[in-house]
Amino acid sequence: MNAIRPRRLASVSLGLAVFALGLAASGRTALHAEAAARGASAPTSAVAGPVYDLLLRGGRIVDGTGSPWFEGDVAIRGDRIAAIGRLHDAAARTTLDVRGLVVAPGFIDLLGQSEITVLVDPHVRSKITQGITTELTGEGWSVAPQTPFTIEQLLPGIADLNLTVDWRDLEGYGQRLRQKGTAINFAHLVGATQVRMAALKSDKVAPSAGQLDAMKRHVARAMEQGAFGLSSSLIYTPAIFAETRELVELAKVAASYGGFYASHVRNESDRLVPALEEAIAIGEQARIPVEVWHFKSAGRPNWGKIAAGIAAIEAGRARGVDITADIYPYPASATDLSASLPPSAQEGGLQALVTRLKDPAERARIRAEIESPKEAWDNLFTTTGPENILVAGVKKEANKKYQGKRLSEIAAERGVDPFTAMFDLLQDENGTVSAIYFEMSEDDVRTAMQQPWVAFDCDAEGRRPDGVLGSVMTHPRAYGTFPRILGRYVREQKLLRLEEAVRRMTSLAARRIGLQDRGLLRPGLYADITVFDPAKVIDRATFEAPHQYAEGIVHVFVNGQPVLQAGQVTAWLPGRLLRGPGYRRGR
Repeated sequence: MNAIRPRRLASVSLGLAVFALGLAASGRTALHAEAAARGASAPTSAVAGPVYDLLLRGGRIVDGTGSPWFEGDVAIRGDRIAAIGRLHDAAARTTLDVRGLVVAPGFIDLLGQSEITVLVDPHVRSKITQGITTELTGEGWSVAPQTPFTIEQLLPGIADLNLTVDWRDLEGYGQRLRQKGTAINFAHLVGATQVRMAALKSDKVAPSAGQLDAMKRHVARAMEQGAFGLSSSLIYTPAIFAETRELVELAKVAASYGGFYASHVRNESDRLVPALEEAIAIGEQARIPVEVWHFKSAGRPNWGKIAAGIAAIEAGRARGVDITADIYPYPASATDLSASLPPSAQEGGLQALVTRLKDPAERARIRAEIESPKEAWDNLFTTTGPENILVAGVKKEANKKYQGKRLSEIAAERGVDPFTAMFDLLQDENGTVSAIYFEMSEDDVRTAMQQPWVAFDCDAEGRRPDGVLGSVMTHPRAYGTFPRILGRYVREQKLLRLEEAVRRMTSLAARRIGLQDRGLLRPGLYADITVFDPAKVIDRATFEAPHQYAEGIVHVFVNGQPVLQAGQVTAWLPGRLLRGPGYRRGR
């Protein structure tokens, strides 16, 4: 693994407590003052027994296995957990009294989307305030490989971030990340969409033998540079143009390096079961583990069909396919507004889409295809309805007034029908508008959450309330996913035991990614640790006001260093770009 060394900011705002583990005993830091206020001891200069860098004293240890909590201490030396238990005689340079708090492995976000926004806010504030220490990212699209065409498609969506895409492969991206620093760890997947665009752009074509070989070489190179597996996002263009055979061939390459396959499956509404069966078939034929991202049954006509989806996954597991899933705990999804358009409208990329929207005849054709589809696709506009589609993010100042409004409201305000309102807004925003779709039922969310093979994801990029990352609305899951589970579904509704919820957030997710040294509290493993108050932890972000940090996450440590102390973001950036099982093979 390639470590990203902690970086300190040149200036730190007044009141920001900075841990300085490993300093001489005479150096009292802001940590020591805060620790003393909680009854913690100051550094000790002459003690008997082992001296640790940090000792978490008297917490309720929930170790990530699902076993009942026990009271004990956790000692950290360097970036590793050194000891766990009743360490009565242990001494440390810094001791924190965490009695009454839960000490757990750092939470793992199985779909994070922060690969670009971390380059703007390396502290990834909306994630560390949830207790997240590791993020898996790369949903079909990925940071690598990059070509002139893929960069052209990426830039409109990040135009407000003032970033230059100056890398072409995962190694180059890693160098950029190391230069910037990160508070959390990142595990990357190589996207089937990304390699398709690198070889075929956004055309609706099947790859030739030579083109497929080029796509497979892209996957192999990414795996050798540290990717953990292959991903797909099959409701989107151009991913929707990929046939199962193409995905199997790419997955075989990832499997040969010990990777796994994660998918936003081809349909999450009326054809959910066939879509899951395709994912299972890819797992069988490529002999690769499978993760189903943000498992759901979307659209009111499909509410209750989550049971059929669960049965399909159980059947796949019974056949020997290692298939699991993850969810976010909300009855609404979020994606681009352009996802409401048929694939034919988006073939060729963003500029081709905008050109079509400028043509009245094309608009009429696109509307007809939405109202009466000629081919199977996940028709979000029809299954959700304009009254349940909320515009969340636009770039132009003149359109900011539409953020937070339903598409039906925007249409009424403009005096047009919802189709025209959608087409006009997409055309004006160069094809890039984010939206929230209120398409799931709370009962289905609860049913999925109770399955033992279901973990959790935010499916949202790192955000912060101020600056460019707070200038547009977002889904509340960006700030609240993990605290919402612990507060709403564990403490209030008692849908899950605390220990079971933590298992899903930690070791279950680590096992799927293939992280052998994270996800559990065990001596020798990396010291990714989240400390929270089980009586207070809760989400505060809402659909109306999403930019609100969660409450009750007290301390967060990444590789032994504090990124959150007493609920406050510190200056440390100790996160690392994690490397998958094929790293440097063939070099």
